[in-house]
Amino acid sequence: MSELQQEKIGQSILIKLAMLVIILAGIRAASDIMVPFLLAAFFAIVLNPIVTFLMRRGWRRGLAITVVITVIFIVILLLVAVLASSVSEFSDLYPQLRATMERKMAVVQHLASGIGIHVSTTTLVQRFDPNMLMSFATVALTQFSGMMSNFVLLILTVVFMLFEVHHLPYKMRNALTNPQIRIAGLHRALKGVTHYLALKTLISLITGVAVWGSLFLLDIKFALLWGVVAFMLNYIPNIGPIIAGIPPVLQALLLNTPYDAMLVAALFIAIHMVFGNMLEPRVMGRGLGLSTLVVFLSLIFWGWLLGPVGMLLSVPLTSITKILMETTPGGSRLAIMLGAGRPRRQKI
Repeated sequence: MSELQQEKIGQSILIKLAMLVIILAGIRAASDIMVPFLLAAFFAIVLNPIVTFLMRRGWRRGLAITVVITVIFIVILLLVAVLASSVSEFSDLYPQLRATMERKMAVVQHLASGIGIHVSTTTLVQRFDPNMLMSFATVALTQFSGMMSNFVLLILTVVFMLFEVHHLPYKMRNALTNPQIRIAGLHRALKGVTHYLALKTLISLITGVAVWGSLFLLDIKFALLWGVVAFMLNYIPNIGPIIAGIPPVLQALLLNTPYDAMLVAALFIAIHMVFGNMLEPRVMGRGLGLSTLVVFLSLIFWGWLLGPVGMLLSVPLTSITKILMETTPGGSRLAIMLGAGRPRRQKI
């Protein structure tokens, strides 16, 4: 290979990297628009099989979509009611927390002094002041109320997507240059993502109910809230269940006893082991064909690019990107790098 050809290859690589940087910067700058659109698209992907099932039962598309959207709307309102109730209960409990924290921190100070570590109770109470939690909750509710203005637009976008989805194959066949390959790749991507999101939703729901029921039996306050949090964070691979278990353990340590905190920690570990490491791989099989390292890195990448919603949708977004790469000559090699490795040999 001559020096001129090597120089052209190097320039081509630099141009492609520069284009990639510009595209990613544009996506991040437009995240306020991209995030609601992606949420609407994945809601539509999850809800479309339910609409199709109702249509096969003889329902008209409009009636099926109306019923499904109404049920989803009621569920979201119930989640908001749970959040509001928990915040109200926390406000009523707030005057007791300061004295409780001082007593707990005094025990910590006594234990630390026994091993030669001097800890200031006042400093610890200031660092773990419940007022910080109230401020955080107030900011979160303020941001949530701002999001509610976009919630109607999100629901309307989902409705229009569900009405438009049955026209998509016709549009794809007449709009793409190589429709057979593109449609096959898109169909495989949507099928894999729908399967993943449906099973993930079911397993997350079971996880949330298990957390709620177990914490309720252990007499841990805000058990329903922590069940909802466990349900939502279970969508985040690898670290989601860990993050969901930290607040209940700290709360049990603060409002209950260290023994209760150990029980709560053991409970979350057991639920994660049963549902996350045993049930989920068995039900999903080989999943979306992504390596474990790619799943973890995609969590970081999409979280940086799109924020918390990117973390929730990191696996489906990476899977769609991988499958679409497989349909292009230049991206097929990169798709192999994102895969799970060598395919298993089938037994004869």
